Amino acid sequence: MSRRMPVIAGNIVATSQPLAAQAGISMIQNGGNAVDAAIATAIALTVVEPVNNGIGSDAYAIIWDGKRLHGINGSGKSPAGWTYEKFSSLDEMPMRGWDSVTVPGAVSVWVELSSKFGRLSFGDLFEPAIKYATDGFPVSPKTGYLWSLAEETFKDFPEFVKTFLPTGRAPKIGEIFKREAQARTLKEIADTKGESFYRGELAGRIAGCSKDQGGALDINDLANHKPEWVETISNSYRGYDLHELPPNGQGLAALIALGILDQFDIRRHPVDSADSIHIQIESMKLAFADIRSHLADPDFMTADYRSFLDCDYLASRAKLIDMYKAGSHEVGIPHDKGTVYLTAADSEGMMVSFIQSNFWGFGSGIVIPDTGISMQNRGYGFSLEKGHPNQVDGGKRPYHTIIPAFVTCSGKPVMSFGVMGGHFQPQGHIQMMTRIFDYRQNPQAASDAPRWYVMEDNRIAIEPGLPAGVLDDLTKRGHDIALDIPESMFGGAQLIYRLDDSYLGASDHRKDGLALGF
Repeated sequence: MSRRMPVIAGNIVATSQPLAAQAGISMIQNGGNAVDAAIATAIALTVVEPVNNGIGSDAYAIIWDGKRLHGINGSGKSPAGWTYEKFSSLDEMPMRGWDSVTVPGAVSVWVELSSKFGRLSFGDLFEPAIKYATDGFPVSPKTGYLWSLAEETFKDFPEFVKTFLPTGRAPKIGEIFKREAQARTLKEIADTKGESFYRGELAGRIAGCSKDQGGALDINDLANHKPEWVETISNSYRGYDLHELPPNGQGLAALIALGILDQFDIRRHPVDSADSIHIQIESMKLAFADIRSHLADPDFMTADYRSFLDCDYLASRAKLIDMYKAGSHEVGIPHDKGTVYLTAADSEGMMVSFIQSNFWGFGSGIVIPDTGISMQNRGYGFSLEKGHPNQVDGGKRPYHTIIPAFVTCSGKPVMSFGVMGGHFQPQGHIQMMTRIFDYRQNPQAASDAPRWYVMEDNRIAIEPGLPAGVLDDLTKRGHDIALDIPESMFGGAQLIYRLDDSYLGASDHRKDGLALGF
């Protein structure tokens, strides 16, 4: 396990790539606040960690402005021209190509956050990213590994190959990589405050590429996009409130599982014991069984998502857990492998929890010519089940896996955090909450500890490091244990915990990143 020490400072940025973290912290050093830092970090991540996010991504954020929480949902809707009939003959939603692309919302979130909370000019936030794209940046180790996998996956996408594999291969670890077309695009977005991306020249290029290649996304889909300011939803646990964004994101799963867990006192069981892990796993399986049937764009949900957080309901679900037997609750929800998470906090008390994602690696494989814009493939998150609330259709947000989180206590901020990693994300939230607030581990220790993972096929992946005998005990209870799962499947946490006069930052050893502060 990692032996990283937590970072304690008055201002902190934590994310999955060191150059992006530095871009963010430099904004605070130059007179900006935590929102400026978060946006600059997010923009830089589109350049230096393109394997997981890009200009064509979606984004969500939770912001503590010093007095209260604000939430923003930057997920885009499907093209208006989509219909259920268009996809009904398929066995699953397309993962690549234009039929997997929904309207990208990340740029709109950058604009909204800067306008509402930022201190620096919008253009200032782009300077580090433009410099990295123009002059080049050295490819970091885990990014380089994931990039190498794209050689085979996207070999049949000519513009992708031209943009990301210009020498016919992925850049090697440590190799300098330049993206001058992306630098020009970022400058265009900065100069027009995002207008070009949704209603101007860049929008025309995106819509034109879609039309030329048979896609349904058009100029009206882009022009009609607006991010949505939302209130967070929450559940109380051990005197602390975990806040998530409401559907179409899967944060509801974390709150359901936490509410079930609250019916038990897992502190009676040692940390990393079979009893403790069993209760957590079973709570998570019950939560996934609920959201699999119901979670969707809230405009199309047939059940009020708040009903899943009712105390009596959660108590009734907890009674289904048998301490000596693994449950068979069905699990089968969308998952992804392409997300970046960041968190920032400043000495004036502002804190930001921000997540940005393509969905699956580099996304759809669609790259808009001469722009560096790689398009996400969030459409894959729709269901082909006729009548399901998440059934694919036009003008609809799909089920989303990316979820930023925030913890308060008595209305005051405690922790801004996230654990990127698709289907793993709500599971990561639960494991951070129990380790920190039940077992009193500091956030870096909580991040470094071995993790469990309820996989899509209902197997339970376990990282190395648990006490002897725990795996045998879990197996005897009926859990199908998997030990050969890559480290990358267990997510990547970034956390900032508020102390009395400063912050404690932590960054996951499973990623390239780090926490920086001053």
